[in-house]
Amino acid sequence: MSVQRPTATHPTTELDARYSSALNPRPGADDVSATPWAEARRRLAAAEIFWVVTTRPGGGPHVTPVIAAWHDGVLYFSTGPGEQKARNLAQDAHCALVTGGNALTEGFDLVVEGEAERVSDPALLEEVIGAHEAKYGAHITSSEGTFHGMGDSLRNGDAVLFAVTPVTAYGFGRDDGVYSHTRWTF
Repeated sequence: MSVQRPTATHPTTELDARYSSALNPRPGADDVSATPWAEARRRLAAAEIFWVVTTRPGGGPHVTPVIAAWHDGVLYFSTGPGEQKARNLAQDAHCALVTGGNALTEGFDLVVEGEAERVSDPALLEEVIGAHEAKYGAHITSSEGTFHGMGDSLRNGDAVLFAVTPVTAYGFGRDDGVYSHTRWTF
């Protein structure tokens, strides 16, 4: 299946006060507001590690870390064609990509939900390989790099590339005990 280039979309943005400091005021929480989508996009582009969540054929979750590149409004990640996540996505394309931190009182977590589509368009494949190389640098381009040869693996089919266009995304902010929960709907 070939992925069509998405048109630029501007999601609806809302603060979910039930899970934000808006209902449980703390010092400094007077100005809790929804995080702008531009800030979420910036963080998606900068994040180095994502956790991809897929569904096993029996209904159970499968969670594994991946690298991913944000390119033209879409998150792209790769895997081997026989790996569990690729087999899961062949049965159920719904997935989530998660990134963030693990501190209780600081950081920002992002969850992007959508359907993973396998990329087969050679021109788009080259663009996304370039996006990964620009983002991860020597990790991909250097012969000593962790993911060296990824581009060639994608070109020759030893790895497959998936595109996840956001349907819904969530941002969970923690700033010195001030919490925000933003939902973006596309």
